[in-house]
Formats: sequence, C-alpha cells, structure tokens
Amino acid sequence: MAEVLSAPRVITGAETVTDGAVVVGDRTVDWAGPAAALPAEYAALPRADYPDSTIMPGLIDSHVHLGFDGGPNPAARMRAETDEQQLILMLRNARDLLGVGVTTARDLGGRGYLAVAVRDAIAGGLARGPRMVVAASPVTVTGGHCWFMGGEADSEDDLRRVVRTHHKHGADLIKVMATGGFMTTGSAPWYAQFTTAQLTVIVEEASRVDMPVAAHAHGIEGIRRAVEAGVSTIEHCSFVTETNERSFDEQLTAMVAEQGIFVCPTINVNAPYVAELTGIVVGEHLGTMREMGVRIIAGTDTGIDNTPHHQYAGGLEYLVKLGFRADDVLAMATTEAAAALGLGTVTGRLAPGYDADLIVVHGDPLTDITAVGRLRRVIARGRDYVPDSGRFDVSAPGTPFASPDHAVNLDLLARATRRRQA
Repeated sequence: MAEVLSAPRVITGAETVTDGAVVVGDRTVDWAGPAAALPAEYAALPRADYPDSTIMPGLIDSHVHLGFDGGPNPAARMRAETDEQQLILMLRNARDLLGVGVTTARDLGGRGYLAVAVRDAIAGGLARGPRMVVAASPVTVTGGHCWFMGGEADSEDDLRRVVRTHHKHGADLIKVMATGGFMTTGSAPWYAQFTTAQLTVIVEEASRVDMPVAAHAHGIEGIRRAVEAGVSTIEHCSFVTETNERSFDEQLTAMVAEQGIFVCPTINVNAPYVAELTGIVVGEHLGTMREMGVRIIAGTDTGIDNTPHHQYAGGLEYLVKLGFRADDVLAMATTEAAAALGLGTVTGRLAPGYDADLIVVHGDPLTDITAVGRLRRVIARGRDYVPDSGRFDVSAPGTPFASPDHAVNLDLLARATRRRQA
C-alpha cells in the first residue's frame, strides 16, 4: 500500500529538500519533493512523519563477503563448513546488512555459486536481505589468494573457461585477484598474480557477455596491470609495498581517473586500529585520488577478520575523519556506488521510478555522519524491514569502532612493519 513519509530533510541523491516528503508505492518511489508541494493525488494516503530525522536513499556496500563471518578467523570457518552451513551463514549476514540500512550489496567472493542462490532467494522473496550483485568464486592462481573458494585458473584457456562457467551459473560480474592478499597463508598482497595479458583475457571474455570485472589489487604492479587490462573497478587500491608501506603513484592514479575506473578502498570500522598497529593511515591518499578525478565508492570488505556485517556505518565515519565532506561520503554510499554497480537507474536515489530503497535516520547525517547508525526505518524495494530485535534503537550512537583486539592478519602486518623498520 502506498504511503507518504515526511521529515525535516529529504536527501534525494540530487538535492537536499527541506521539509520534504517521499511517496513510497508498491515497489518504487512515486514522488519526492517539498511536502508543501505534495500532489493532490497523494493527499489521502497514509502518512508517517519523522521529526528531527532525515529520509535518504538506502545505503550500498560495494564490497562484502557473505560467506565470511566477520570473526577472528573467517577463512578457516569457511574452509571447515559444508555448503549448507555456509548458505545459512550467508542468509544471516544478509539480514545483518539490511538491518543496518544496507539495501544493496555487492558480494565479491564466496564459495562456488552460493551467493547466486542467496541473491535469487532474496529477489524472489524467500529471504530478506539487500539487493545482491554477486561475483561467485574469485579468479585466482593455483594456491593464490582465496584459492579455497574454488576459482583457481592459470592458463588463458582456464581463465576463459572460468569466466564462461561463472556466466553460465548466473554470476553478475567477475572478481579477479590481481594481487595476493592478507587473509591467505602463503600469499603476499604486494605480489602481482596475473600478467597484463592474462587479465586482458579475463576482461575481454567477460565483456563478451556484458559482465564487468572487479580487480582485487593491493600492490602497485598489480594495480597497474589491472588498469592496463581495463577492469571496471579496483578493490583496495592501497599501493602496498613489500614492507607494507603505502607508496602512492600519481601517474598510475591519473590512468585510473582517465579510464573512469571506480575505486572501492574498502574502508571499514577497523581502519583506526590498523593505523594504530602499523603507523599506516588507511586511505591517506584517497583525498588526492578524488581531487585527480578518481570516482571513489563505499565498501567495507565486511566479513573479513573482525569486521562483522552490522558495522557498516563505521567505514563512513572514518571517511569523514579522513577529511571528506559528509555529503560526498553519502554520495559514495548511494549514487556513486549505484553507478559503479550498474544500478544507477534503479537505486541510489529517491526519484520517481526508482526502487523504493530508503532509510530514515534520527538526526542530520550531513552535519553528523554518525546519524546513519541511528535508524528509524528501513524500506527495501517497497517492503519494510524490521530487525530481529523488533525495533530500531534511535538513541544508540553511531557504530563504534572495533576494540583493540580487532585487526586483519596481525602476523603479516607485524612482520611487514618490522621489516620496514629494520
């Protein structure tokens, strides 16, 4: 049933409307604008007023792992669990995301095609969760980063085959591990796992079936090869060196901007502790990258070590701490993220014809970003979502940062830090 929602602020994705209103239809937004200009045809609809609140588009997490539990060793748990156990975990994590206002998420790596099943269950109304865009098992070299998810491929024929197989099973995009990573024993995040020619094979084969390619890339050479191959998004893009330092490459960044490649730096709730542990300010180059024209989107890598799915808001808070304006951060989490995921005409805005994905938050996130953690209502594709607790806690502060025992692959970080200091 259609309904009118009103609040002192409505962030539509194109503008902020003072004393605004939104008409939520069966599935889509029917109208949005100043409450005083509400068309007469909607005047008799039920109305919900939210004083001292903001209505805004639902949040988008551009980098999640539903198959990881966000605990101290999610990779070990994934390897130990059956597909049935993984599926139950993934459905729970999807609910956790929706419960904190994430109405769209991109899953960038899990076992086999379980994420496809989760996506379809949510889309078909059999389970509650965000709209899912899923990549299935990431393409990696034999024994490479996240090999245990099932996407190992080495030769050009193998690479073509895995892309075609993912397409056959219904994946939305291809995820490739252009470099090693922090979470896999024997893998180094600065190591480039594929040549430019191999990455180009993946991109060309994916393009043939209209699938974008997201490249996990920490090290500089891996980033460079991903850019040369023409990937759609770069995940992390952290310019990591063999001593775990960050060596920003301005020329490479200019290439990223020129090609219109989106960057998801996977800033999450643990960023302050990583900085405390290593002396590295996570995302310190993001401001410069954005000034150079790189389009940055919000994503948290949620599910990895000590990064649970319900702590999405902490990543947005840290982006503001890095110096980004709150309105820019909200765009990274809505309109820009939607564009990067190929959903720019579907979600990320409150405008007629867009899916009714929206949240109501207590306060003004444009002046206090922690307001995104004070939810009053979540609507996904026109349907209300009530968390398992039965209510939202509007008095709670924004999502807290992780406690000091939260970190990612501490052994590797510590070794790299000692090597840098030697």
